[in-house]
Amino acid sequence: MADNGVLTNETVREMRVREVLRLLHGRSIVLIGMMGSGKTSVGRRLANYLGLPFSDADQEIEAAAGMTIPEMFAKRGEAEFREGERRVVARLLTDGQKVLATGGGAFINASTREKIAASGVSVWLKADFDVLMRRVRKRSNRPLLQTADPEATLKRLIAERYPVYAQADFTAFSHDTPQEAMVEEIISTLLRPGPPKPEPPLEEGDVMRVPVSLGARSYDILIGPGLMAQAGARIAKIAPGAACAIITDTHVAASHLPALQAGLDAAGIRHASTILPPGEATKSYTEFARVCDAIIGAKMERGDIVLALGGGVIGDLAGFAAASVRRGMKLVQIPTSLLAQVDSSVGGKTGINSVHGKNLVGAFHQPVLVLADTDALKTLPEREFRAGYAEVVKYGLINDAGFFHWLELNWREVFAGGPARAKAVATACTSKAGFVARDETEQGERALLNLGHTFGHALERLTMYDGTRLVHGEGVAIGMACAFRFSTRLGLCDGQDTGRVEGHLRNVGLPIRIGEIKGFDATPDMIVEAMFQDKKVQRGALTFILAHGIGRSHIAKNIPAAEVRAFLAHDMGAL
Repeated sequence: MADNGVLTNETVREMRVREVLRLLHGRSIVLIGMMGSGKTSVGRRLANYLGLPFSDADQEIEAAAGMTIPEMFAKRGEAEFREGERRVVARLLTDGQKVLATGGGAFINASTREKIAASGVSVWLKADFDVLMRRVRKRSNRPLLQTADPEATLKRLIAERYPVYAQADFTAFSHDTPQEAMVEEIISTLLRPGPPKPEPPLEEGDVMRVPVSLGARSYDILIGPGLMAQAGARIAKIAPGAACAIITDTHVAASHLPALQAGLDAAGIRHASTILPPGEATKSYTEFARVCDAIIGAKMERGDIVLALGGGVIGDLAGFAAASVRRGMKLVQIPTSLLAQVDSSVGGKTGINSVHGKNLVGAFHQPVLVLADTDALKTLPEREFRAGYAEVVKYGLINDAGFFHWLELNWREVFAGGPARAKAVATACTSKAGFVARDETEQGERALLNLGHTFGHALERLTMYDGTRLVHGEGVAIGMACAFRFSTRLGLCDGQDTGRVEGHLRNVGLPIRIGEIKGFDATPDMIVEAMFQDKKVQRGALTFILAHGIGRSHIAKNIPAAEVRAFLAHDMGAL
């Protein structure tokens, strides 16, 4: 520290080094990425900065074999080289803390990834195709590029490897900048806090249990088949002697109400049902009053239960009624749509719409139990399931790049049903439960769950909540794609991550552009105006959830309306 009390650059550097080493807990930093991403040159400088030894896996392999890597490929083939690479990386990881640069294919090996996860911290040096191509053209020792069309080969390798690289613990972007700047970016990335990844759900036979930890108001989310019929027995266990006011809609009642009523009868639970029209328009003052009066008219007491049987509309409306009637009744959520199972039924957000915007009137009111019966999803129309899937993808994009990669590989099985579907629902619920437990009333990181919603809610409002034109999940899908494109425009997010997000949403059949909304003719000015009615507006300033990459979303406050307007004008083709 200087005599005047101001920290010197050297002191700041020492503090940063100490903090990085503390966070590493003795683990090595393992640099991964494509050929040409700068792992060796940047790795040497990073090791020098941190005062750690440096190892280059490719150089160690060449020294052990007594020949260059191109010679090994030519004489022994790629398979033998990869096996030698696996053994060398495993040895280097047990040889003390260091900075380790690996070859481009090392992280693709599942065994190597496991060893890195056990004793290292992986950092992906991510570079665009053009940057890589400029760099690798300068050297002729890249055996995988000795083909008739090196550009096509590099593009293929990027497509194959980037989804695997995305499982790295951290990502730093490799640009055409001085290597010292890359070291600074890596240090900043390692020091930057991010939302924690969710813990796995608890398995109890065919049912998975996700606890929502809120002290005396903690509750469980149960996920699995056959839970609708078990509802009576499970409710009787947590609320002995309570009666139930069932709130549902005509579509859900036809498919699921008789089974629920039979289960309640078998458990000796008195119940009364109120059946509402389906659709977003039901979240209105008129229907809210009708539901409240119905609960009171059924002689339900404060200790009784409001049971929401349906999708997000019913869950929000019934939850708000439970928060309001007799100044607070118990709430049980039995979500029957994918969107409700992974999002709206969990976390206590309840409410109705105003003419000024969506969900502007409501309350936080936690349920005492959530029963996500995966069998109920079998009756969903394909469009509704697909729209709900947008909310599943959201959790991967917020803070779990590995989950997003799993969805890229397994989305067809999720749509088909079975174990993959249950896993997707449980993973999403576990992620949301963590956010809710850490920030129940959305004063901080829980706002990350609104990824895509600032755009999506504005689009829903401008379509007058007409489900024939746009349902909520479709608005979220467009909103998430917009959020990533906006992040790229602002220089926050690599364009390749944005392309992956758009590609996955497109592959499952979700819209990604505002122009895909049927008959949509609103201008950028009209969309921005609609955004100013969003709940996340603070003191007249817009708040967005933007992204540094897949699994690395963040809260961006005070975004100038002019920036949003310019992005929308460009994105909608108005420029």
